[in-house]
Amino acid sequence: MINKEELFYDCIILGSGPAGFSASIYAARAGLKTAIIDINMFGGQPSNYLEIENYPGFSLINGFELMEKFEQHSDKFGVCKFPMVEINNINLSNPLKEIETSDKIFKSKTLIIATGAKPKKLNIKGENEFQSRGVSYCAICDGAFYKDKVVAVIGGGNSALEEALYLTKFAKKVYIIHRREGLRAEKLVCERASVNPKLEFILCAIPIEIKGTNKVEKLILNDLNTNTIKEIEVDGVFPYIGLSPNTDGFNAQLKQNQNGFIETDVNMQTSQEGVFAAGDVRNTPLRQVITAASDGAIAANSASKYIETHDSLFKSELKA
Repeated sequence: MINKEELFYDCIILGSGPAGFSASIYAARAGLKTAIIDINMFGGQPSNYLEIENYPGFSLINGFELMEKFEQHSDKFGVCKFPMVEINNINLSNPLKEIETSDKIFKSKTLIIATGAKPKKLNIKGENEFQSRGVSYCAICDGAFYKDKVVAVIGGGNSALEEALYLTKFAKKVYIIHRREGLRAEKLVCERASVNPKLEFILCAIPIEIKGTNKVEKLILNDLNTNTIKEIEVDGVFPYIGLSPNTDGFNAQLKQNQNGFIETDVNMQTSQEGVFAAGDVRNTPLRQVITAASDGAIAANSASKYIETHDSLFKSELKA
């Protein structure tokens, strides 16, 4: 049996995107012994964005560069960092939350979950090859890059139609491609989309391939009514078939909504005392760098207050 090193903290943050780094800064500034752990390299989803135009203070910045600045700010306050960690088990039931890795056991008075979410992919040929070269999963982030161009949005729910409507501010034409005749979006959203002259619906069709040279040029579709293949010329493809929260490892220890996102109150408190969630992993109406950073700040402030009001509980736990 391996003797594992035990490390104790006031606050551990899982995830190193905007929510995680923001939480680490606020927690450390509150005087908490803080650690940030990630199963990947630091930076989260934004580190993959070529350009970010909507984060205040930066009219245009590379996503990796922005997250590098977040990390440098966190370093200033002495936050302990553990990237590329393989997590074997997470136990949230005790007053001291435990995260077990291959060689360590992390124990903490509070835990902030900032593990983010990942877009559901189409899983078709060309999707991975053209990511950031015409394939995007965020119209709000990248819509402005398609001024006077033609794009396709894949999906039929509220998010797909709302993002398609947003894209009409820039693109000269937006295709909405959905596998069924009926749309899943709310009636009001459908009505707004149906009267927009820049939108064209292609229903009962599924994308099967994205083609291009250095960037997206064509989208290949299978017409389900006729079982024939057709292609449309597009400059961009925006899949909106949903998001999946990164909640593997929590094993139903927290209350989650029907899509798996963690439920919190306004203080980012989850259903488990001493455990908070911030950013894209939680049930939130907007998933952006700025809202994730805001969530992180609130979660860290709440964690600090929680420790203050449960001081006696931790003293007895540590003695035991």
